[in-house]
Amino acid sequence: MNSVLDDMSARYATDEMRKAAEKLPEFIVSADGHVDEPVDMFAELPAEIRDAIKRPKIMQDTRPKGGIDPKVRITDMELDGLAAEVLYPTFTLGLFSQEQREQEAGFRVYNDWIADFCKTAPGKLFAIPCLPTYDIDVAIAEVHRCNDMGLLGGLIWQVPHPDLPLTSPHYEKLWAAAAELGQPIHFHILTGFNYFRFKREGLDRLRGSVNTKTHDIFTTVYDMIFSGVFERHPKLKTVIVEGEIGWAPFVFQQWDYYYMRNLKEGNKDFQISRLPSEIFKDNMHLTFMDDYVGGQALNYWGDKNCMWSSDYPHSNMTWPNSRAFIARQVGDLAPDKLKNVLSQNCIDLYGLDIKR
Repeated sequence: MNSVLDDMSARYATDEMRKAAEKLPEFIVSADGHVDEPVDMFAELPAEIRDAIKRPKIMQDTRPKGGIDPKVRITDMELDGLAAEVLYPTFTLGLFSQEQREQEAGFRVYNDWIADFCKTAPGKLFAIPCLPTYDIDVAIAEVHRCNDMGLLGGLIWQVPHPDLPLTSPHYEKLWAAAAELGQPIHFHILTGFNYFRFKREGLDRLRGSVNTKTHDIFTTVYDMIFSGVFERHPKLKTVIVEGEIGWAPFVFQQWDYYYMRNLKEGNKDFQISRLPSEIFKDNMHLTFMDDYVGGQALNYWGDKNCMWSSDYPHSNMTWPNSRAFIARQVGDLAPDKLKNVLSQNCIDLYGLDIKR
């Protein structure tokens, strides 16, 4: 194996952890893995669109080949002890920072490609399509088309165009369509109109990795809950992807407190009739991969709303030592909670029929 991969995957994979991993359930599902889209994926698009699509540089020689080859992917999953994976794009995430023309054309090509990728291993590989939301009718048509292809829900920008905030009526028809289909809406980190438009250097590199990321997660969750989206669409399910989970118990504790405090003080601006934490339990899921603090919190909070993920083949991945990572983070959970986090929540959310 490449030495870079050795360093990444063995960060916490001590002999003690590997021994503890032997006690984990055999059946594990990753709720967030990725693909590395082929460099020529957009070759058939008109030149003016193809040339406008900005592809971040990806160092393929430092990544496992299962990001682009589904057969290798299954082999690597077996090596890692995974039964199935839910897949997201890599460089296609950057299209969320681009204009309507590029989004609509690029996402359609990607969605077709990832549907074919998953057909290689039905019951093992599942994927989330990307939805362009400048024109919400286009987004709705695409979520229906992708649903017919067997894809799961839809991924939209976590940080929208400033003229199209998530609190606006612009998205109402999409929320309704997704709820009717029983298909979740997803918000992945780094899917924003503001991402990839500005180069982050110096101190801002770390700011983007931690401060900006968590701020954007908080804003998305706050806007979706406090603007009453789930009051109007109680069957809508949403997923915050790759944002970890340790932040959530504290933030919801604070939101609950200030929601009740403001109600007592006569504030009638809220568009919700329940505690934010209660809405979260009914309508939201979170994914995590390397979050010891969050994993310990699952002993008393969130085991029915949180889903483990490997992030393969990205640099933060837990492959090929995922079971050791899991043992370190959540190995002491009660068996029912462990089953929820490692497989059942994901199976129930998407209605997965996993090939065993």
